[in-house]
Amino acid sequence: MRQKVVVNDRMQTDYSYYLSEPAGRNFHPEFKPDLTPKQMLELGVFGGKYMTDCRDEFPRSWFARAKLCSERHDPELNYFGVNASLPLSVWREKGWIYHEDPRGWFQWYCRYYLGRRCPDDERQIKRWKAMTRHVAQLRKHCIAGDISCRRKQRQALLNWAYDSRKI
Repeated sequence: MRQKVVVNDRMQTDYSYYLSEPAGRNFHPEFKPDLTPKQMLELGVFGGKYMTDCRDEFPRSWFARAKLCSERHDPELNYFGVNASLPLSVWREKGWIYHEDPRGWFQWYCRYYLGRRCPDDERQIKRWKAMTRHVAQLRKHCIAGDISCRRKQRQALLNWAYDSRKI
């Protein structure tokens, strides 16, 4: 049976979607993220600003140890302590925002992880796969395990569910 999720937060009112897959399972065969949304929030992504007003939509456990800041984007909350994000306004200008996920890729991933499937899945998975170019650059320019090498690139990879601490 499909479960209906109703969203009411600062960016969406009376938006609803259905969960059609079990949480964390039945992903597209080419989509193999290293990190769950919960792990990403605990590590520190997006300067802690992401997801501060929409907790009701997601499991409470995701936020128990999340590094969040509702007042502002704080790069010090990021795992690598650097800013590796573009403002949402840039994402909108570039046409990277799917209308059902006004917060961007991470919101799509959180909903996908919970079991929502939508028409934007293929595009978002292609965007996720494109981040492998950064993995290749880390492997080329950094000694394995040196997490101080290319911290901004490593943070960007964390923001896309790649565990750059292991590269």
